[in-house]
Amino acid sequence: MDIVAASCPTMSGKALLSFGGRSERRVDVKSIKLKSLSTSGRLQVTANAQTVPKINGDKVLNSETSKTEDDGTVLSLSNSSKTFYNQLPDWSVLLAAITTIFLAAEKQWTIIDSKPKRSDMLLDSFNYGSVIQENLVFSQDFSIRSYEIGADGTTSIETLMNHLQETALNHVKSAGLLGDGFGATPEMSKRDLIWVVTKMQVQVENYPSWGDVVQVDTWAKAAGKNGMRRDWLVRDKKTGQTITQATSVWVMMNKHTRKLSKIPTEVREEIEPYFIDRLAITDEDSRKLQKVDDSRADYVRTGLTPRWSDMDVNQHVNNVKYIGWILESAPVSIPEKHELASMTLEYRRECERDSILQSLTAISTNCNTSADTVVECQHLLRLESGAEILRGRTEWRSKPIRNFGHVDQIRA
Repeated sequence: MDIVAASCPTMSGKALLSFGGRSERRVDVKSIKLKSLSTSGRLQVTANAQTVPKINGDKVLNSETSKTEDDGTVLSLSNSSKTFYNQLPDWSVLLAAITTIFLAAEKQWTIIDSKPKRSDMLLDSFNYGSVIQENLVFSQDFSIRSYEIGADGTTSIETLMNHLQETALNHVKSAGLLGDGFGATPEMSKRDLIWVVTKMQVQVENYPSWGDVVQVDTWAKAAGKNGMRRDWLVRDKKTGQTITQATSVWVMMNKHTRKLSKIPTEVREEIEPYFIDRLAITDEDSRKLQKVDDSRADYVRTGLTPRWSDMDVNQHVNNVKYIGWILESAPVSIPEKHELASMTLEYRRECERDSILQSLTAISTNCNTSADTVVECQHLLRLESGAEILRGRTEWRSKPIRNFGHVDQIRA
């Protein structure tokens, strides 16, 4: 079988077919129709073949006319077929299809965007927040995820503390002061200085549940000659209700010698423009934290060791981990009937990766009495050698009655 093709400047037209020795047929490509011609013995294909015009009975060939020789060869006399451009396939159909698809997709997205959004839809918990109040306060929203809630259907104190730490670091980043350390400014990085927390006080009004969105505001101010105070205010994004108020004091330490350092003048000039005279907690608990020794401790937990995941980039245990350790020695009857209302912490020494610690708790009120009783506990976290890591005091209030998955909370 022989196939002889003529010029094909377009995708439409007719083809002249000749099947070895039997019959010739003309195929209309558009309608796929076969028409018998003659019996010559070859398969001939002619695109865009047209009826040859006649004048006074004689055939007249023009620039678009194809001619068939005696041996069956099909010749095209089209001038346009001699150029490379006209031999390219016609892409108009494909481009039209692609355009149609894009227009349909754009219309679909327009319909989706026009639908009203629910006001309680989860926000992106990984957004970087924004600065408010003359660029002195940093604000960031967090969605409470399913893996951040406990048996009560509410967040843990560690989750709230992680939110505080995240906003503090993002505040430094948004101000353009983030050096190569963990919250260190460029001038601090030049001097190998890092921030370490020495004191923290937290008051929790209520605990958010799964799906709630909280707004965390944070700001900084001076704390004496060689310290910086950082405060936080956590509110329900929807209702504006206060969830947590917290304040802390930070000092500088050399990351190599691990000794405390004064704030250099260059560092002070970096951070002072971002200070604001504002307090999150106006009625701070100024009572001195008591030392808990073996004679006073009601509960002791030994053999606590840091894991690799507990270390931060400054090569010491993250301060949030200490909170979990001091609560390790509290009896389970306390969190069963009560929830943490406030805590005051004093960090006295950093904990290293190979440290072995003990957690001691002394209870000031009998937690087995009425559920309405406020329970106060004294805590001490120390090394096995006896060196103090942290002193703390926690207050616990009666736990509200909650229906898991229901937003409303009713206190007992």
